This record gives sequence, structure tokens and C-alpha cells, in this order.
Amino acid sequence: MTLRIGVDTGGTFTDVCAFDEQTGSVHVRKVSSTPDDPGRAILQGVVEILDQIGGRTIDEVGYFAHGTTVGTNALLTGRGALTGLITTRGFRDLLELGRGRRPSMYDPQADKPTPQVPRHLRKEVSERVRHTGAVETPLDEDDVRRAVRELKEEGVQSIAVCLLYSYLNADHEQRIGEIIREEMPGVYVSLSSDVLPEFREYERLSTVVANSYVGPVVANYLARLRGVLADRGLTAVPHVTQSNGGVIPFSTAESLPVRLVLSGPSTGVVGAAQICSAAGFDDIITFDMGGTSSDISLVQRGRPKVTAGMELDGRPVRSPMLDIHTVGAGGGSLAWIDSGGHLRVGPQSAGAFPGPACYGNGDEAAVTDANVVLRMLNPEYLLNGQMKIDREASIAAVKRLATPLGLSVEETALGILRVVTANMARAIRVVSVQRGYDPREYALVPFGGAGPLHASRLARELGMRTIVVPEVPGAQSALGLLMTDVKTDFMRTQITSVDATTQAALDEVFDELTARAAEWFVAEEVDEAGRALRSSMDLRYRGQNFELAVDLPEGHRFAADGTEAVIELFHEAHERVYGYRSEDAPVEVVTFRLEASGSAAHVDVRRDDVTASDPAKAVVGTRSTCFDPVEGYVDIPVYDRVRLTPGDVISGPAIVEQMDTTTVLLPSDVCRVDAYRNLIVEIGDQA
Repeated sequence: MTLRIGVDTGGTFTDVCAFDEQTGSVHVRKVSSTPDDPGRAILQGVVEILDQIGGRTIDEVGYFAHGTTVGTNALLTGRGALTGLITTRGFRDLLELGRGRRPSMYDPQADKPTPQVPRHLRKEVSERVRHTGAVETPLDEDDVRRAVRELKEEGVQSIAVCLLYSYLNADHEQRIGEIIREEMPGVYVSLSSDVLPEFREYERLSTVVANSYVGPVVANYLARLRGVLADRGLTAVPHVTQSNGGVIPFSTAESLPVRLVLSGPSTGVVGAAQICSAAGFDDIITFDMGGTSSDISLVQRGRPKVTAGMELDGRPVRSPMLDIHTVGAGGGSLAWIDSGGHLRVGPQSAGAFPGPACYGNGDEAAVTDANVVLRMLNPEYLLNGQMKIDREASIAAVKRLATPLGLSVEETALGILRVVTANMARAIRVVSVQRGYDPREYALVPFGGAGPLHASRLARELGMRTIVVPEVPGAQSALGLLMTDVKTDFMRTQITSVDATTQAALDEVFDELTARAAEWFVAEEVDEAGRALRSSMDLRYRGQNFELAVDLPEGHRFAADGTEAVIELFHEAHERVYGYRSEDAPVEVVTFRLEASGSAAHVDVRRDDVTASDPAKAVVGTRSTCFDPVEGYVDIPVYDRVRLTPGDVISGPAIVEQMDTTTVLLPSDVCRVDAYRNLIVEIGDQA
């Protein structure tokens, strides 16, 4: 078994990447996604890539990993399972009340998101645990059985359980779980003490409900896909990527689907961090632009930033995940004119079908159509000829916008690119400027099918000077699946002061989490030599309402010299984010976190010799392209990236084409091919 395959399902394309361990070669295949059943596109892509690399068979695959958006889509579209909720008496309306904040501060008419569990399916039971973890009111099991039987009569497919202080004492929740399985064998059950043993009851409640809501959908999808692959001959244990950038077996993921919310984009960030660190760029901002959206993340010192959660469609979802910010700006994002007569782009998308007008099925102008009109993209075909392009359809679609705007087709197309660039720049500022980081100190790493196409414009907008385009950017997330580790997270809320007198108590909590990690390593059959632990703490000044995450410098225990180093790191983080520090204020930990990972066999970052050569060997023709409506169309060289070799230097304006993407070099850009076959673009001064 010498093949390793990674499959990433996107809104428009499904990317398949295969690594041949014998030859060291990487192969990429793109097929159109099938939103009604993502598994069809996955199977098609796997079969096609096996044929592409010489008629190989699926039983030769020793590792299979998958990034999926099935759970996320179910949350966003409201197509989850009929879900019931059991909670402490008096708290069933918390799901609807939330934090008492309006969705939009200045819009009193804005509606909150519809609860994923309607009120009549939210059941209360008598029990009470105090804030100390001590039981004040024992669990009324008759109450529980009554509630479960009522939910059974309603036909629920899934039940979430969230009691008030279960993160301190999980006994009542665990017993409720046992009763549910007795009364309703086969129903999907989520306990908040398993899903998110943290304080803040609303966020914990929202997360466990989301887990139950998408649980049956994700579990059925993964089980069906696992069966189809096994029937075709796959003997390897299939893995799926999590929001934290690690992978876990399908069977493990089925119980915690909420951890797959960022399954798709996370491994692209992990892979980009490894590739760029090898190339000498430890501080980067990744920019993954696909067909529907763009995903932005910041990597510092070679390590992606991690956050404890996010808000998805107005609902908090708490789970360890890479700090990825998503904006509705992709190649399929539709351009439109608002009520004030202004040109807008997104968040609506043409999706996989009908797609941009140039694909031949739709008639609305998308970002891709603007690039086809201007000939930034090949006006005849994409994917090395796999997909035909209708430029006349793009011109007609853009013209429908140009006429009411009183602009030419080219001016409108360039306007679309400027608007979508501004949208993406705002997203990058969210993960950088708003969190105390200057994007000008980072290299921009574009990937996804449309990332390199827009990178130079985006870098100029942000004042960034360097772009690093990986070797297979269009399938970077699929390749990243072959560069990540098996990983999971453990956490526990226990509010404790951080000082010299409490170090033993702090270490005791980490020892407990470490013991749980040891059990996980054994269950997942992780080799001892490949095990790694990394600890962090959510810290705050006493009296604050929110925390900042700080990594322990010594790995998973405190250093011998005590807590001073961690406190200083917190002061630095607080000053970076909020602009000040309070040296004399007591610091306390709210939540302890432990990341456990087991190394997997990775695709190595290949290094070649750099030699002086003539890039003219890679020129495959010229293309009349429009960068400025005044200058009009100018002929520029088109390079075949496959023919470029380390050491080649290209000056813009120019276009570099490859099967999975197109890289546009604007006037005054200078691009060199490094030893890792990355395109290193230095941004010129001209706009």
C-alpha cells in the first residue's frame, strides 16, 4: 500500500490529492461537487485520480483523509435532525434568550436565529448542582423518563442534554444519557459534559444542541461513505479532518460532529504553515479563495492561531478550532446592484450549479466572469481543458450590470474585482489588525482555485510586500490532509488564581487532562514515539468577563521557576489586544486546555536545487489582457507552471497557468521560483 489520498469537498469543486510514497510524486484532480450527495463526487474523484496515475486500484491506498462541509451546511441551511433537549428545570428558554443582545445593534427589527430545538421539544427535569459541584437537588429519574417518552412520541431523532453545572459534576448528565438509551435505543445522544465541559451555560447549551442537530446527518454521511469506499476495496481506516487542523477516524468523528465545523479549510492552513516554514516564511496570512467563500487565517512562528469557538449563523459554537475567518467572496460570488445603485459582490454565490455564466448554465455575473472578460483567466477552458469556458456568456452577464451603471464592460469587470478585493481585505484585517497584528509584517499565502488569481491586488490593498504561492494551490486543502496529525482536545473549566501558591493545584488539573490524553492515545493506537501534548490556559484579570488564551512555554506542565513566565505572556497578549496591561492586577485561569496529537506519515516538503535558467522555456504564448480600462488590452506572456524550475525569475505583467489555478502578476511584480517550487512574488509599487 503506497498511496495516500486526501479529498476536500468545496462548494464548487471537490479536490483530490494523491501522494505516491514510492515515487514521491503528488497528483491532483478536480471534479465538480455534488451538493445533493457529496460522496458521489468523492468517489468519482478517487476513481479518476487512480486512473490518472497509471491505473492504480483503491486497495493500494494505505491512508485516506477527507475534509467535509456536510455538518456546516446542515447548520447553515437548517437541514439537521429533529432534535429534543433536556435541561435543568427553569432553563429551557435559555436557548432562545441567549445573551439578551440584538443581532444588530442599530436594527430593532432584526430577528434572532430560529432555535434549532422548538420550545415544545425542550424538556425540563428536576435536579440541581451548585457552583461548587455539590449536589443540592438529586436527579428525579421519573422526571427524566417522562421527558424522554414525550420526546419519543414527538419522533425526535436526536436528544441534547445540558444541565446547569454539569461541567463541574457530570453524574446527572451521564445518568440521563443512560436512561435515554434505555428508553430510546438507537437515538443520537449528546451530553454537554462530553461535548463541551466548560462554563458559560448559553454557549455550552448552543454547542451541544448544534452537535445533536447535525449528529445524525454527519454520522449517516460518514457511515455511508465509509461503506461505499470499503465496497470499492479500501482497507485503510478513513479519517476526517477537524476544525483544529487534526484528523480523527470517521467512527470517532460521528460522536462529536460539532468539531467538524471548519473541517474543510483547516488542513489547508496546516499544510501552508509547513510548506512556508520550510521555505523560510514562519509568519504568514493564508488566503483560501474557493468558489463560494474565502477563508483567512494567521500563522505566527509557523503555528496556526487557535480559538475556542466561533459564531455560525448567529449561534455560538464552542470547540477548539483554527482561527479562520470566512467571508462570502469566492470565484462564484455574484455581482449585483443594490438599491442605491452601487455595485456589490456576494455573499450570494452561483455555487457548483449553475456556476458562473461562463460555465454555460447560468446568466448572472460572478467574479470568475469578470476575470474571463478581462482575460485574467483563460477565455477558452480551465483545468487543462476539462472545463470549457464561454467568454461571450461572461461578457453578456457583465454587460447587464454595466448598462445601468453607465460603465463599459471592462470598467464593470474591473469594478467587480475591486469590490471583491475590498471584501477580502476587510476579512484579513479581522484576523490581523483587529487582534493586534500588522499584516505588512506577514507574507500572503493564497490558495484555493481563485486565491493566486487575486493575491497581488489583495496584497497591494493591505500594503503587504511578499506573496508565497504553493506548488498545488488549487488543491492545498486536499494536500494539507496528507500533512496533518491525528489530534484531539481536552478541556476543563476551574477558575483558579495563577500565582506561586497555586502552582501545585494548576499542575494537578493538567495531570488529570494528561491522564485522559493517555487513554485516548491507547484507544487511537498512537505510537508512543509520535505522541505530543501542548497545554494552554484561558486567562484574565480578576473581574474581567472575557479571557485570552496563552500557551504554556514548557509544553504541558509549568516550568520549574513557577508561573511568572505564563503571567508575563498574558500581560503581553492583553497589551497587544487591548492596548494596556495591569501588572498589579491578580491573574486567574478560567479554562485549562490540552491538545493531544499523534504524528502520522506526512508528505515531505520536496526541495530541489536552485540553478540559473531561462524562464522563456515555460512561455506557452501571449494573451491580450486588460489591467486598466484606459490602456485597454495589452499582450502579456503566459507561462506553464509545470515547466518552471527553481531559480526562474519572471517580471510582471504576466500570467502563470497550471491545472488547478491561475496566478496573475500585475505590472512591476517580480516572481521567482524557490527550491520548494513555490512562487515567491515581490509586490511592485505600481497599482
